[in-house]
Amino acid sequence: MSEAPSTVPACYRHPSRETLLRCSRCDRPICTSCMNDAVVGHHCPECVKEGRRSQRPARTAFGGSRAGQLGYVTTSIIVINSLVMVASAIMGGPRAIVGGGTWNLFGSSTPVTEWGAVLGYAWYDEAIHGVAAGEWYRLFTAMFVHYGVVHLLLNMMLVAQVGRYLEVQLGPLRFAALYLLAGLGGNVAAYVFQPGNRMSAGASTATFGLIIAVIVVNRRLVRDSGPMMSTLIMNVIFTFTVPGISIAGHLGGLVTGGLATVALVYPKLPHRSVKQLIGCAVLLVLILAAAWMRTSTLLN
Repeated sequence: MSEAPSTVPACYRHPSRETLLRCSRCDRPICTSCMNDAVVGHHCPECVKEGRRSQRPARTAFGGSRAGQLGYVTTSIIVINSLVMVASAIMGGPRAIVGGGTWNLFGSSTPVTEWGAVLGYAWYDEAIHGVAAGEWYRLFTAMFVHYGVVHLLLNMMLVAQVGRYLEVQLGPLRFAALYLLAGLGGNVAAYVFQPGNRMSAGASTATFGLIIAVIVVNRRLVRDSGPMMSTLIMNVIFTFTVPGISIAGHLGGLVTGGLATVALVYPKLPHRSVKQLIGCAVLLVLILAAAWMRTSTLLN
C-alpha cells in the first residue's frame, strides 16, 4: 500500500522545509528562519523590504536627512582644509606654518594662498590677477585656504564645535549649503569692501556664519543660545582688535550665514524644501550680483 503524499506546505524560500506558518501580508508559507515578527502575525522577507521602501525616511525638524548625525560633511570640511594646509606648507616651507603675520603666530604667504585667496585686481608674477581679472574661483577657494596652522586650528575648532550640531539639526545637504553660502558671502564682502590689491583667506567667513546659525536655529527651537552669544561677541571683538583681520569678510559671513539660516529654518510645510531652495537661491543671486558690480567698478 503506497504512502499518501504530505499536504503540509513548504517554505517558499526553502522548499525542503515544511511549515504551517504564513506571511500575514501575502499569505505565502514561511519557515521560522524567514519569518519576521510583526504587530499582527509574521511577515516574509519580501514584505518587510516592501514595507521599508514605502516608509518615509525620518527627517529633522527642518526637513533634513537624519544622516547628518554621522557628521560626514563636518568631517569633510575639516579634512579638506587640513589637506590644503599641508599643500601650502609643502610649497611654502616652514614659514608657511608659523612665524609670520600678526604677533608671528600665523604663517606667511605661499603659492597656495596667492593662488586661492580673495584678491580684487593686482599685478604680480608679471601678470594681472584677481577676481576682476577672471579668477572667480577665488571667491570659493578662499574659504579653504589658511595662513599657518594657528589660523587653521582656530577655524577648525569652531567647525568641529558647532558644525556637528548644525549638521544634526539641518541634515547634511542643508548644512553644506549653509557653510558654502556663508563662506561665499563673506568672501564676496571682502572682495567688495577691501582694497583691490589686498589678499584675504580663511574659513572664518564660513565659521562666523555657523555661529549665528546656531543662534537662529536655537531660537527657532526655543532653546538657550547664551553660550553661543558669548562666542559670537568674543569673535566680533577679536575681529575689530587684532590687526590684519578681514573685518568685511567676517561680518559678510555673519550676515550671509544668518540670512541663509533663516531661509532654511523658518519655511513651513507644505513644499518646505522648495521654499528653502528658493530662499537660498535668491541669496546666492544677490551675492553674485554684488560681486559682478564690484568687478565692473574695478575694471572701469
